[in-house]
Amino acid sequence: MNKVDIRQFSLYTAWLVSVIATLGSLYFSEIRGFVPCELCWYQRILMYPLSLILGIATFQNDRSVKKYVFPIAIIGWCISLFHYLEQKVPGFAEIKPCANGVPCSAEYINWLGFITIPFQALVAFTLITIFMLLLKWQKKGQ
Repeated sequence: MNKVDIRQFSLYTAWLVSVIATLGSLYFSEIRGFVPCELCWYQRILMYPLSLILGIATFQNDRSVKKYVFPIAIIGWCISLFHYLEQKVPGFAEIKPCANGVPCSAEYINWLGFITIPFQALVAFTLITIFMLLLKWQKKGQ
């Protein structure tokens, strides 16, 4: 693959990851009936627009979208990591207790002992960030 193909592939794959993450979160809440906690909402607020932004950029072949997507993905990554630590590290959940509703330390799923919903969001934001870094390697004037 040459550099142009890698950039197009990166943009398309980042969009695909964001769509899968968006549909996955909707599946867990609307079909499985899992009530999102406060941190889940923050992650959704950051992921859902990425589906639209990256979708438009993919079909317009607009690689300049990286300057908008990269900061959103990094913020989402930080929230996802914090949320995952609340679930998996003993004593970490007491840092910010939820006022009401579902506690952020609750685990609706726990596949293989470590795959939770925040872990899935963490992986999605990580992949999107990596694909945006691959787009950054674009030379000026291309």
